[in-house]
Amino acid sequence: MGNQVEKLTHLNYAEVPTSDPNGFDPDDEGPRIGVSYIFSNDDDDDQDDHLDHFSSDSHTVNHEEKPFDPQDELECAIYYREESVYERSSGAATHSAESLLNKCRPGDLLEFVATGQYPHWAVYVGDFQVVHLHRAEIKNNFLADVSQGKKGRIVNGLYRYRALPPEVIVRNALDHVGSRDQELYWRNSECFAAWCRFGKREFKIGGEIRIGKQPYRLKLLFSEKKNHVLEFQSLEDVIMEKRRNDQIGKDAVMQELANHLNVFLPTDRNSL
Repeated sequence: MGNQVEKLTHLNYAEVPTSDPNGFDPDDEGPRIGVSYIFSNDDDDDQDDHLDHFSSDSHTVNHEEKPFDPQDELECAIYYREESVYERSSGAATHSAESLLNKCRPGDLLEFVATGQYPHWAVYVGDFQVVHLHRAEIKNNFLADVSQGKKGRIVNGLYRYRALPPEVIVRNALDHVGSRDQELYWRNSECFAAWCRFGKREFKIGGEIRIGKQPYRLKLLFSEKKNHVLEFQSLEDVIMEKRRNDQIGKDAVMQELANHLNVFLPTDRNSL
């Protein structure tokens, strides 16, 4: 597409252009950065090499060493222009795979989390099974195998779009089982699972043409009085950055912003 802005990768905020040398927008209550890039190559497919064969014999070691820390989860919200399309508060309860199975219904979106790793999303399709994008292939596996010892939760309400009927969500997921590599239209497990539930093209690769405008805002909420806003050209790019923040954790995000913007952001959780 001739108008599409070339995607570049950035490892941290120090490489991101700002419209103001101090990173502040005089019309907003917090600092803001205009972003036309994605920050890293997603995603859980590259990070979770131990998931290759979903072996139940070895899945507990990695995550017992780094259990999920809800205090290091960054609250955030996504806006399209002035409309809120996503909102996450910290501290949402997580459950073991066995407990999660008792709560799931076909069509539910599931998120598996562990400290230092990208969240892994899946669609529950019934009969103890989920469909998910993993290592450049859409697979159908048992929920307990996919969890790999991680805690999980149902995340139907994070995106504010209207959900499709459960039977359509399940069909969307199952129809793509076996798709891989060049057949894929989604950059990560979250984009695929969310597309199955909501059916919006914005979750697909190239679903929105980047024409220089930045209608999406990612608002990072550190405390009631401390927040930061990033601007993006597409929902796909917002999700990429949100997931990177999930992977590195709240404290690391605050430190990056403090280093780049030369402003005070509290790094002590007790001060928030």
